Amino acid sequence: LNMGRDTYQVPVSLFETNRATVLEALKAQNVTDGWIYVNGGTSETRYDSDHEPLFRQESYFWYLWGVPDADCAGLISLQTGHAILLVPELPPDYATIMGRIRSPEEWKAKHGVNAVRYTNQLDQIIREGEESPKVHCLEGRNSDSDSLYKAPLETITSLMKHGFHVDTDILFPVVANSRVFKSEAELSLLRHVSELTSFAHAYVMRNTTPGMSEYQSESLFRHYCYYNYGCRLVGYTPICGCGPNAAILHYGHTGEPNARLIEDGQMCLYDMGAEYCGYGSDITCSFPVSGTFTPAQRIVYEGVLAAQVAVYDMAQPGVSFVDCHKRAELEILKALVKLDIVVPNGTPLEDLVEMRLGAVFMPHGLGHLIGIDTHDVGGYLEDCPPRIMQPGLKSLRTSRVLQEKMTLTVEPGCYFITHLIHEALDPSNSLSAYLNKDVLLNYIGFGGVRLEDVIEIIPGGVVNYTVCPRTVAEVEHVVQGGKWPPTQDEAPELCRTRLLSTHTS
Repeated sequence: LNMGRDTYQVPVSLFETNRATVLEALKAQNVTDGWIYVNGGTSETRYDSDHEPLFRQESYFWYLWGVPDADCAGLISLQTGHAILLVPELPPDYATIMGRIRSPEEWKAKHGVNAVRYTNQLDQIIREGEESPKVHCLEGRNSDSDSLYKAPLETITSLMKHGFHVDTDILFPVVANSRVFKSEAELSLLRHVSELTSFAHAYVMRNTTPGMSEYQSESLFRHYCYYNYGCRLVGYTPICGCGPNAAILHYGHTGEPNARLIEDGQMCLYDMGAEYCGYGSDITCSFPVSGTFTPAQRIVYEGVLAAQVAVYDMAQPGVSFVDCHKRAELEILKALVKLDIVVPNGTPLEDLVEMRLGAVFMPHGLGHLIGIDTHDVGGYLEDCPPRIMQPGLKSLRTSRVLQEKMTLTVEPGCYFITHLIHEALDPSNSLSAYLNKDVLLNYIGFGGVRLEDVIEIIPGGVVNYTVCPRTVAEVEHVVQGGKWPPTQDEAPELCRTRLLSTHTS
């Protein structure tokens, strides 16, 4: 799979490996007979019109099949591992509007499956097989969106009508957990898309100037990723917040469409990630549009950077992601002490972390699993540590203990959010005793700083796939027009192992 020219080649064996991983996980639970059935995404039109939005495949189906087309499905024999791709049987006039109709043999060759049949032959295929008439379908709740992934009711009804047993309990947690741990091919693809996203961020930093609109920075990013690397999609709506907008965590949506004029002296917080062949990146850079940090901007920025470094120093298999989150908060509080915003009054900063003072300034979680979805699945499965319902920690998208082959984001931030500041300064709030009201109120309108990298957990530590400018010197160099990537790594503690071996296009 690729976008032509010299774009990155994704082997179809990636999806064969994913199918094998799921089969092995089911085998470990003594589930060895019957079928796996997974439905792909369906083609849709916009409301009551005939406009067709650009289709993006459903993520579970993509994980197992790597087929971008709509209205497909897939069957896997638990007994043999035989993979059957089900495609729609299209009418002849489809070719007039949408292009030549592929033959089953072409589908089979393109996607490396054992057989290709039509979706309307599902019942017939199961009757023909030697496997037991039991079909495992996906159904379960996504812990990030709280949305329920529903098994296709019409298909289930038809299967049961024909005497097949349908199970919707076993498959979902198995596939969700399988997606947490990446294969070598997945890791290579995630590294590629994170590196190109990094290059795009550096390009945007170099070309964003006072007087531009935020959306122009967004357009530079989209163009760079698509023109140079064939990334037609981004992984999520780009966040391009400048000045006070940098304190809006998910700025850039339809109601706040990256439309502010960028003013000299402001901080820009740009959270953008490319997607390629179904896998995405999620990277945030913060920088002074003038090219030079003010003293206050520098202290906040270096506090957030110190939080990243502290996390990379401790993160390894066996470490709780909750502990990483708290360590990041500690570093941010240290920076706020320097600014005389936090006044410990003799209380250890570690105690203030436990009192959740850090959540006033970092109300989101430290990061999340990443892969096919930006906020990838598996964060709170039944056998995982539960969500901690405290400020800041309740927004942590996983509380799992880190394990090898996990890919996550690390995105500490420090924001000055008006309503959170006023709530914290209320005399009835015990946290107000540790805040310098006169100083803190002056920071309303500052915005915020966030730094976000994509990392892989390896034995004994992490590998950082992000190769963005990160130190103050690096950021100022690039914003002022300097080249990137550098010829020397001045911050090896950031674990950017390929920083000096990458190149931009």
